Amino acid sequence: MTNPLDPTVLSRIDRLELEARLAVEGYLAGKHRSPRQGLAVEFAQHREYAPGDDVKHIDWAVYARTKRYFLKQYEQETNLVAWLVVDASESMGYGSGTRTKYDLASTAAAAMAYLVLQQADTVGLSLVANGVRAFLRPSGQMNQLREACRVMSSGPFPGGDGIARGVDELAGRTGRRGVVFLFSDLLDDVPDILAALQHLRYQKHEVILFHTLDAAELDFPFRQTTLFRGLEGLPEILTDPSGIRDSYLKALHDHIDAIETGCRRLEIDYVRLRTDADLGHDLAAYLQKRHGR
Repeated sequence: MTNPLDPTVLSRIDRLELEARLAVEGYLAGKHRSPRQGLAVEFAQHREYAPGDDVKHIDWAVYARTKRYFLKQYEQETNLVAWLVVDASESMGYGSGTRTKYDLASTAAAAMAYLVLQQADTVGLSLVANGVRAFLRPSGQMNQLREACRVMSSGPFPGGDGIARGVDELAGRTGRRGVVFLFSDLLDDVPDILAALQHLRYQKHEVILFHTLDAAELDFPFRQTTLFRGLEGLPEILTDPSGIRDSYLKALHDHIDAIETGCRRLEIDYVRLRTDADLGHDLAAYLQKRHGR
């Protein structure tokens, strides 16, 4: 694949920020809310004074009302740990135009990595295809972007099928809660996909799902008798597209609707990306919408 770093896409999101909506865990003081409570930044709650506590944190207004000593507790802020999970299964290698679904996913992942690193947060990467095929530990160094691009250049993998197993496996390896960006065409059984996503949510991660699809998959523009080549172990099929178009589009939309419904239930952001669309515009639109919530 070509270099996933696209200056045009980066220019669209360069001035935008990504802030975690859920509590995240990190090593450094940063801008994101942490589940660990300390004595700085944003007020969280009171707790009763115990011998040895620093009296400077006593809330004297509460004492005036209750004649009891309570300390103010605050939420610490922390850096964001972002996990980029890219579907590197064989079906991601399909493209009816100038770029494949894997090109689209990798470029989007590189753009999000750039954004996260620019705001002094950390990025980790995993390629999944019938399991975890590549794993890059989180780092906040800018050379992490170059390393992530190098790792993504190894995909997609011939014969690799499905993402559910890889995402489920990865959920047990990510450790601290953070934000997971998942880029995939989601050509897997919906119950398996949602179960894997639920595993990430169970681990307290915030999840953002980028559904990467080719224009031909969405529009099915074929008119003449066509030989459809199977991927991921499926056979070739020679057929008249006009005879199957309606049933194909219904099945596709049912599949997408089921995933979107599952994402709403799991409180996961769902973002659809097309290979023929302006990726920079789509990413910027999502980030601006997210920031406005």
